[in-house]
Amino acid sequence: MAANQAQRDDNLLEDIQLRLDTLNKSERKVAEAILRDPSAATRYSIAALARAADVSEPTVNRFCRGFSATGFPDFKIRLAQSIATGTPYIGQNVEPDDTVAEFADKIMLSTIASLDKARQALDPKALSAAIDYLIQAKQINFFGMGGSAPVAMDAQHKFFRFNIPVMSYDDALMQRMVAAGSTTGDVIVLISYTGRTRETVEIAQQARANGATVIGITMPGSPLAETCTVVIEVTAPEDTEVYMPMSSRIIHLTVIDILATGVTLKRGADFLGHLKKIKESLKPTRFPV
Repeated sequence: MAANQAQRDDNLLEDIQLRLDTLNKSERKVAEAILRDPSAATRYSIAALARAADVSEPTVNRFCRGFSATGFPDFKIRLAQSIATGTPYIGQNVEPDDTVAEFADKIMLSTIASLDKARQALDPKALSAAIDYLIQAKQINFFGMGGSAPVAMDAQHKFFRFNIPVMSYDDALMQRMVAAGSTTGDVIVLISYTGRTRETVEIAQQARANGATVIGITMPGSPLAETCTVVIEVTAPEDTEVYMPMSSRIIHLTVIDILATGVTLKRGADFLGHLKKIKESLKPTRFPV
């Protein structure tokens, strides 16, 4: 069912075009207003779209429900998700003759849609298990290669605040050596969009063989997912064999934020003073507002 919904989302603009002649006069006005500028339509309020189509707001709502949306907000999300084809190595639905304003808007909308899809697919039980392992860890290592390396570095930047030894590594040889030296109580977080990088899977296997807990932030059903202790499954509508990693990296960064927030909440109110002390240490480095 989820796969069928995703396919309907991707084909929403095509569905509107195909059904244009079957709509009544008022709903056809709504369809034409959307098709004139789909990107602009995702930014409209229901009142703004009604004005653009010269119809009433109930007509817009009726149109949205006719395309299996629960209402106008849900329809806008699905409309953004349908803007997801693309030009290789640049971004989704970007055309060679797009202006800066146009391709910037398309990339932003595509990222918003991808984040919402990832939100719906997140497994709270897997997140909770990962947070429990992280808070009990003797030390934490974040591994990422290629486009995932900045995510691992961002994770180190957040998790050093928790009084747990933490490092990030983007070099495969260093990752292998750290995994070889890992023991029970250590947690290694492997970040990989595809989950098919051979070295990453071998490193996960080595760490688990040594008793370490391995958390994967990766594609469901991938070789890496099958190797990890806990998997936080992340999907994003992009092909990293052809495209630069764009929305997948943003989703991975958001997952790191979720895990860091979970650890903070588990530490309780008494821990907030420690975080405040770290934050206040930066005051002398900044010009006053």
